[in-house]
Amino acid sequence: MVMERLRTDTMNIYSDGTDLVFERTFDAPRELVWKAFMDPELIPRWWGPHGTTTTVVEMDVRPGGSWRYLSQAPDRDDVTFYGKYLEIDPPRQFKWTFLFDVEGMGEQGGPETFTFDDVDGKAKVTSVGHFRSVEELEGAIATGMVGGAVETWDRLEALLAEG
Repeated sequence: MVMERLRTDTMNIYSDGTDLVFERTFDAPRELVWKAFMDPELIPRWWGPHGTTTTVVEMDVRPGGSWRYLSQAPDRDDVTFYGKYLEIDPPRQFKWTFLFDVEGMGEQGGPETFTFDDVDGKAKVTSVGHFRSVEELEGAIATGMVGGAVETWDRLEALLAEG
């Protein structure tokens, strides 16, 4: 059952069973958006909501390679996001495991697939996160994931506008 979570001028977020889907079209070429996702020097400039600092601890972009980001903010405990790259198909798609630990909830997340489509010179990015259960998906949403993703992708849009 599809449930709309948020729709704005720039984003569409919905759940479908145990999948959480984020869609956004960026006013930038697909290759530039791909690079922003794959370059460890660019990640800290946009990854995370406003007011957070992200440190790329590890980023081995290849099938089987690990990634780990540390997100810090003055109003909450540090959060580590981590996983492994499962598939890389530049600049069209990548799949990774996206995991994080939340106090009192344990490890959350699962496989996530990002698709980068060229739409008239702009990049449409679709992220599909696969959760183990509807309860786990709802728990992840309760952490503020939707609002955080909107702010994160707003920061990415601002970075891309810099050229």
